[in-house]
Amino acid sequence: MVRQCSIVAALAALALGAAGAAMAQSGAKSKQAQPAPLVVVEAVQMPAWVERGGASHPLVPGMELKDNDQVKTGSGSRLLLRTADGSAVKLGEKGSLFLGGMQMRENKVFAATMKVAEGAFRFTSELFARFGGQREVSVSIKTVTAGIRGTDLWGKSESDREVVCLIEGRIEVTQPNDTPFIMDQRLSYYVHEGGLSRPVATVMPDQLREWAAETEIQEGRGVSTRGGKWKITVASGLASQRAFDLYRDLRSAGYPAEIIPEKLGDKRVYGVRLSSFATKKDAEAVAKALKGHEL
Repeated sequence: MVRQCSIVAALAALALGAAGAAMAQSGAKSKQAQPAPLVVVEAVQMPAWVERGGASHPLVPGMELKDNDQVKTGSGSRLLLRTADGSAVKLGEKGSLFLGGMQMRENKVFAATMKVAEGAFRFTSELFARFGGQREVSVSIKTVTAGIRGTDLWGKSESDREVVCLIEGRIEVTQPNDTPFIMDQRLSYYVHEGGLSRPVATVMPDQLREWAAETEIQEGRGVSTRGGKWKITVASGLASQRAFDLYRDLRSAGYPAEIIPEKLGDKRVYGVRLSSFATKKDAEAVAKALKGHEL
């Protein structure tokens, strides 16, 4: 049963539409004739979007991401991606991640170069599925690059500071103007700050929990998932131009809504809604965030 949380009066100035969903749907239709996707959006804590070919599109669960895509998250947002090798990629709020060099090579080798320009990031190999091939994945946290060899890695890029924390596994770290070195001790971390490198140290449990929380999806805070049943009615009874204006504004802000045709007597009007929320609380959280917000 589809559930709907109506919040029309509280959200008078907002909208978006089906373009984000249409991207996911068109990707689904073409799956039959194409190889498995390199990266798929698993969950979104709104708002979040992808920049592709000079255009910006809100992210929706099930959307396939392509080589040279750049994904971004807004304030209070989180993003969970699944890569072709069964790994999980997580991005915290106000984050920016570029996906380059992605391909599945012969002999089942998954290759990718991920560049974190801003925000907190986590890569966990084989979280979703066991991978029988090999991976050639490198992650750049602004100026620091980590070559991954089957691992659990957390990192963060700030204005003048980069952090790389090895939770488990092994990485080769390349720092600016210095010789690459190996990190293979679990729960070790490296910081490059103000142009200087600090010695590798061991992260304390409380600090690790704090860091990990920055990239975890937060239940009840605006999460959309594949199969999510809750919806928000943003506005209804709108003229076509007004509906499109709201659609466009929400789209640019990273909220993937739909434009819904309606009838008011003999008149054709339009409604705007956001869909696929995991729970009622998630839907209400976005409604509260949007209430009174000018776009």
